[in-house]
Amino acid sequence: MKLDVLAFGAHPDDVELSCSGTLSKLKKQGKKVGIIDLTEGEMGTRGTIETRYSEAAEASSVIGLDARENLNIGDGVFEINHQNKLLVIEAIRKYRPEIVFANAIDDRHPDHPRAAELVKQALFLAGLSKIKTFDNGVEQAAHRPKHLFHYIQFYHIKPDFVVDISNEMETKMKSILAYKTQFFDPNSTEPKTMISSSKFLDFVDARAKEMGGSIEVDYGEGFTCDRPLPYNLLNIL
Repeated sequence: MKLDVLAFGAHPDDVELSCSGTLSKLKKQGKKVGIIDLTEGEMGTRGTIETRYSEAAEASSVIGLDARENLNIGDGVFEINHQNKLLVIEAIRKYRPEIVFANAIDDRHPDHPRAAELVKQALFLAGLSKIKTFDNGVEQAAHRPKHLFHYIQFYHIKPDFVVDISNEMETKMKSILAYKTQFFDPNSTEPKTMISSSKFLDFVDARAKEMGGSIEVDYGEGFTCDRPLPYNLLNIL
């Protein structure tokens, strides 16, 4: 299946927290959208591998994803090596997106910037025909997406552009709350963590308001890009 947009996350819920509003907006516009989780989030304090998969499936349904896979390359321990690059290349070539979203270039969790760099390197290499990869025994054609954008996570990073998600904020929060073991539940007996606090959901809401405020809308999601973007002045007049 060819997708228009493919979002990578180091952990299940990274994408939901950071750019699910944008994915939902793209789905409303008729685009085909998918997520690749790099790990199972198995090192997380709360929940289990099984609950993370069921929660990811529920969140996928909320967003309306066309595809979702987990590469299971090791939460907290994955490396930027040849084997992991090939796995990401295979995913890019399988779905052949034009736009790729990836983790923040700098963040509190070390997996996030490492995942950002892994995807960045693999995206370039996916366009080299001499790198051979296979899907069910069939050689894949080279493919390099047109755009790589990094979503913003815990650290405050100045965005290069912001997407208006005012009409998608409700969907974004619903997709986040699909991860019942991870986020605020007053009746939960799981160990307390920073992200399980009600204050963290307030932070998510405040960050979206901050990003939205920067472009004079109610809610937004910010992204960075390491190269100039084409800009059509007619779109803003």
